[in-house]
Amino acid sequence: MFEFSRDLRKLFAQARESEDLSWLELIGVDLLASEARGQSTDAGRVSCAKPHLAWLRASALWREHARRSGAADSVTRAMGAAIDAARAAKSIDEIARAGVERASILLLRFDLSGGRDVLDQAAEAVPGASAVKPATAALISAVHARIRSRLARFDSDAGALMQAAALLDAAIHQMERTRAGATDDIRMDRAALALEAGVTRRDPHLLDQAGRELLRLVEGASPDYRPLTRARALTLCGAGLSALAALAGNEPAREQGRIMFEAAADQFTPDHSPLDWATIQIVRGGQTGAVSLAALRQADALTAGQGLVLGALARDMLIEGEVAAASSIGDLPRLTTAESAVRRRLSDTPASDLDWAVDQIAMARIAQARALLTGGDASLTGLALIEAAEVARERGLPALAARADAMMRSRSVRA
Repeated sequence: MFEFSRDLRKLFAQARESEDLSWLELIGVDLLASEARGQSTDAGRVSCAKPHLAWLRASALWREHARRSGAADSVTRAMGAAIDAARAAKSIDEIARAGVERASILLLRFDLSGGRDVLDQAAEAVPGASAVKPATAALISAVHARIRSRLARFDSDAGALMQAAALLDAAIHQMERTRAGATDDIRMDRAALALEAGVTRRDPHLLDQAGRELLRLVEGASPDYRPLTRARALTLCGAGLSALAALAGNEPAREQGRIMFEAAADQFTPDHSPLDWATIQIVRGGQTGAVSLAALRQADALTAGQGLVLGALARDMLIEGEVAAASSIGDLPRLTTAESAVRRRLSDTPASDLDWAVDQIAMARIAQARALLTGGDASLTGLALIEAAEVARERGLPALAARADAMMRSRSVRA
C-alpha cells in the first residue's frame, strides 16, 4: 500500500510538470483550488525560472476551477494570472499565448454567466496570428472558432451556425497538424453545434456527424482517467437522443437517452465537479419525470447566489416541479409559501438579471397555477414573461427564454 502511495505521488508530480492538464479530472474541486494556489505562489517567486509559463499554468488551473465550481473569484484570479503571464512575456509568441488565455477566460465567463458584452470582449481579446509559431496560431484559431460558435447562436441564423461549424472543423485540423494541445473542448463545441443545428433543421447528416463526434469522445475518455470529459460527452449524447425521441415519438431512443444521463451522473460525485453534476440534472430535466425534485434542489443549492446560467435553469426547473407538485393535489398553501419565498428574493438585490428573470417566471408560474385551481385571472403575467424572456435572450440563454415563451403560448390557449 505504501509503495502504491509513493507511485501515485510520483505520477502526480510528473503530471504537474506536463502541459497536458487532463490529470486534473481525477482530483476534486477543493484539491484543484489548492493546486491553483500553489502554482500561483510558485509563479510569483523571484526564483521562478520560467515565469511566463508558470503564470499561464496558474491561469489554466484557476480557469478549470471556475469551470467546475462557478466561483467568480476564480475567474478573477485566472485573469490576474493571464495578465501576469503577459507582463512576463519576452516574445511576440509568448504575448500571443497570454492573449489566447485571456480570451479563453472571457469565453468561460460568458459560459458561466452569459452576456453578449462579455462575448464581444472575448472576441476583441483574441490576438493576431502573424509572427507566431504554428502551434500558437492553431490555439488562436481554436479560441476564435469557439467564440464564433457562441456568437452565431445570438444571431439565430442557420448560415452563421454553419460558418461557425466550418471554423471549428478547420481549427481542429490545425491543432492536430501542429500538435498544439488537446482538442476535446473544441470537439465538444463542434458536436453541440451540429446537434443543435441538426435538431432544429431535422437534418440527419448533422445529427449523424454529432453522434460520431460524441462517440469518439466517449470512447477516447476512460472513466478511470477522464471522467469529466466522458460525462460531458455522454450528457450531450443523452440530450441528442432525447431530442430525437421528442421529435419522432421514439420511446426506445428516450430510454437510451435516460440511460446515458444515468451513466454520465455515475462518473463522479457532486462535490468532485459541482457544475458538471448540476448540468447533467438540468439537461435530463428536459424529460418529464426524468429527474427528482431532490436532485433539482441539490443542483439549485450548488449554483445559487452566483448569477450563473446553470443556476437560473436549475431554479426555474425546481420551481416548475414544486408548482406542479402543489397543483396536482390542489395545495394552495404550498403555492403561497413558494410565492412568499420568491417575493423575498425579489425584494432583495438579485445576484444577476438572470436571477431576476427566473423569479419573474416563477411568479407567473405560481399565478397561473393558482388561477387554474381557483378560477382566477392570470392575465397580468404576460408582461413579466415577455420581459423575462427578453432578459434571457440578451444574456445568451435561449433555453430559459423558450420556457417563458412556452408559458405565454399555454396562457394564450387557456385564455
